[in-house]
Order: sequence, then structure tokens, then C-alpha cells
Amino acid sequence: MFKRAIVRTPSPSLIDGITTASLGLPNYTLALQQHAAYVAALKSCGLEVTTLAPDDRFPDATFVEDVALLTPRCAIVTRPGAPTRLAESTLIGPVLSHFYADIEYIKAPGTVEAGDIMMVGLHFYIGLSARTNQAGADQVIAILKRYNMSGSVVPLSEVLHLKTGLSYLEDNQLVVGGEFKTCALFAGFNKIEIDDDEAYAANCVWINNKVLLPAGFPKAERALSAAGFDLITVDMSEFQKIDGGLSCLSLRF
Repeated sequence: MFKRAIVRTPSPSLIDGITTASLGLPNYTLALQQHAAYVAALKSCGLEVTTLAPDDRFPDATFVEDVALLTPRCAIVTRPGAPTRLAESTLIGPVLSHFYADIEYIKAPGTVEAGDIMMVGLHFYIGLSARTNQAGADQVIAILKRYNMSGSVVPLSEVLHLKTGLSYLEDNQLVVGGEFKTCALFAGFNKIEIDDDEAYAANCVWINNKVLLPAGFPKAERALSAAGFDLITVDMSEFQKIDGGLSCLSLRF
């Protein structure tokens, strides 16, 4: 069960965020409204939310998940693979010191964005992507081992981040989209498949027996409801425009 979350309010520079989508520029006012609704959803799941101030130097800083991996036994400050996000890591360490006694750091030449890391119990699947390299994954696995946890790598070929196409919903339930539907590494999970035309909905979040799901994806909503999940839908349209998903907007621990 999660007790806390950390979020960062979007800054006006959000409109300059990195994107591979062709959905137009985000509307900043609407993004603020959607972010506030997202925070309200976190609180409705019983989380105490720490909200960090916007930082206009970093257009993507609202995607706070990427700069740290929070485990049950330690925090790992990552080293983002996107050059424009590299300095974001310096912002999160002092925040985490209020919650964690043990904080580890990824060092060059390693790059890691925690959107590439999926926690399943005390095991962590690490996607090798354009943002997370083998050197970074090796460092994460070595740190996890020191705290009696484990990790393994997952090569990616289609998605930006591992959790773009995968979401673990506890009790061996795994939401899968795209390349992960047939990935042998996840053969042992009970899979809930997301259709390709609703691929964005594969990034959803389990929090204390509720599941946050992006609004506007009816087939995904029906599939998760049929699987017995209590859903909270959140409009993410403005964050989708800059490659951001539900999990990206918070650190949950």
C-alpha cells in the first residue's frame, strides 16, 4: 500500500516539452486544471501529496517520476537520458531526504529514467530505451542487490518508456500493449490487453486497490472494469501531447 506521493506543478514552459506526438501544443491553463484533478485523484486514494513548485527552466519537470526510483528500502536518484532533463536530478535529492535515509545516485555514463522501471514486489523490470542505457540499468541492479532486491532488463523496440506499454496492477495482473502482448518475459502474468488504437491507456496506475486510468479510452475502461478494478478516470489530453502518462506525473511510495 502507498502512503505518499510527490508531484510537481507544471510550469508555463510545459509547451516546450519533448514530444514525439503530433497532437499540437498543450494548453497550459487546461494542463494546470488536469494536474489539479490528478492530485485530487491521488488524495482520494488515501495519499498524502507533496506538491513541488513549478520550475520554468525545465519544461518536462512535471514528469517527476523519471528523476527518481522510490523502492521500499531506498531511493535512487536517476540520471535522465534526455539532455534537456539531465539537471532535473539535482532538484529531487533534497526533497527525498525528508522521506528516505538511504539515497543512491546513478552516475555517468549511465542514464536512467524511471519511466523505464516497473516494480513487481521487490523485483524491478528495467527497459533499455533511448533514455535508459545498459550502464544505467547495471547500476540500478547493483544498487537493488545491496538492499536485497533484484532487477532485470527488458529490451524495447517500439515504446518511449517501459511503462508506456506496461502497468503492473498487483496480484500478478499486468496491463499490456503493443510489443509486450507477446513478450516472453511476461508470459507468467495474467494479462489485460489494450488495443493498439487505445495504446495510451496501457499506462495506468494502481494505488491502494484503485486504478487511475486516462479518460477517453472506453475499451480499456471496459476491460479493466471486467477484471474487477475500481477505476478513477483522469483527463490527460494535454500531457499526452508531450509524451506524458499517468505514472509520469508522480512518485508514489
